[in-house]
Amino acid sequence: MSAVSEKPEVVEVDEAQHHTQHGVISHIDAMAMASDTTFESFAHLDEKKILRKMDLRLIPMLALLYLLSFLDRGNIGNAKIEGLQEDLKISSDQYNLCLTVFFFSYAAFEVPSNLLLKRLRPSRWLPIIMVAWGTVVTLMGIVRNFQGLLSTRFFLGVAEAGLYPGYCRREIQLRQAMFFSAASIAGAFSGLLAFAIAKLDGVGGLEGWRWIFILEGIATVLVAVASFFLLYDFPETATFLTEEERAFVIFRLKYQGQMENKDEGGVRVAQADEFEWKYVWAAFKDWQIWVNVFVYWGIVCPLYGVSLFLPTIIKNLGYVSSTAQLLTVPIYIFAAILAVVVAYFSDRIGKRSPFVVACMLAILIGFILPGVVYAGVFIATAGIYSSFAGNIAWLSNNLAGGYKRSAGMAIQIGVGNLGGAFASNFYRQKDAPRYVLGHALELAFTSVGLIAASILVLSYIRINKKRAKAIRDGVHNQFTPEELSAKGDRAVTFRYVY
Repeated sequence: MSAVSEKPEVVEVDEAQHHTQHGVISHIDAMAMASDTTFESFAHLDEKKILRKMDLRLIPMLALLYLLSFLDRGNIGNAKIEGLQEDLKISSDQYNLCLTVFFFSYAAFEVPSNLLLKRLRPSRWLPIIMVAWGTVVTLMGIVRNFQGLLSTRFFLGVAEAGLYPGYCRREIQLRQAMFFSAASIAGAFSGLLAFAIAKLDGVGGLEGWRWIFILEGIATVLVAVASFFLLYDFPETATFLTEEERAFVIFRLKYQGQMENKDEGGVRVAQADEFEWKYVWAAFKDWQIWVNVFVYWGIVCPLYGVSLFLPTIIKNLGYVSSTAQLLTVPIYIFAAILAVVVAYFSDRIGKRSPFVVACMLAILIGFILPGVVYAGVFIATAGIYSSFAGNIAWLSNNLAGGYKRSAGMAIQIGVGNLGGAFASNFYRQKDAPRYVLGHALELAFTSVGLIAASILVLSYIRINKKRAKAIRDGVHNQFTPEELSAKGDRAVTFRYVY
């Protein structure tokens, strides 16, 4: 943001005309959305300082929530090599079904849960679903048969659906990488915790794998209770920001992705943020979301293949259970660090596709490497987590309007996570230790994802050129600002990121 004026403009508007999404009259909203408010109105504010304040209040807690979420959905893989399958007397196919059912319930409830998150207070909704899934995970520690494990995995998917701070698109991937790299850290913690907790075998008359679920589930519930007091809601209610800082955050979110370039008309259009069902349906009908789902599958199938089966894959290389748990740790730590580094450069350059594609190529290399399973999984996992954050940021960048973005991201994550249902069945016990079929299927999905990414890039370039020409021809003057706002990312003033 360039500081072109030392004094901010004084904006006076009728506050009665402006409301927050909760129906409360807001001077902050009024200031942010006034027609004569520009970026220069906030030129005296330190943008980097405001972002740091947001980062410190939001990222650690959100990352912890996501870490626990991924830990609780993936710890079944650690429990398996500690004897879960043998003690419950379930077959390999029944075990895979227990993995699979999570993703169907997760996909079914992702869209409604995300809309509720947008509609309700995150500081209430997120702790509620955390308590729910923490309770379910704890109960997984006392199941006695296949039916009990299957039902708890189903309800875990219901409870975990819908985890999702106010950043603009040019800086979002680094923050999301810090957020999502928690999933990688969860993989590392999962191995370490499972190694330690399994030593409780026999305590209270319970097997060690049961304590993995019980203790990790209780930890989630305790963090959920604390999050009632530590989570913040929307920018307009963030008490750690001053009133003017809140207005600035709302303004920059409202106009992200819109034209400020005088060479192309100097058009400024606010993003629609009022709830209307048409924005939800627009997400379901948006071609780019469904193409992006294939990119997501190309990443998430290997992601869940690794997270659910990595301990088993390493154990089948000839290691004992405790060593297999520990050998997962360096893989996940390296992947988390690389995800943040890649995201930093992606945000700095302002491009998504080059980094997503490069990291997906790393996934291919990891699964292709012959005869070096551990090294291959190391490379593939590094590519998985770096491309995962980039893919999420890429679609988020290209959806305009709060509710369409919420619905679109929910579709991507909900339908995309059905890839976990596929991956749950890729690695069969009879294919050990090489798992040729599993690796081949991962390669196939990643290859399809790369093709889908290429389609997106070519389409975005073509559309952006067409819209730039339309702006030069004055086509945008045929629409009112309200009409352009309602069109969201379909507006001639919007530019796609690729």
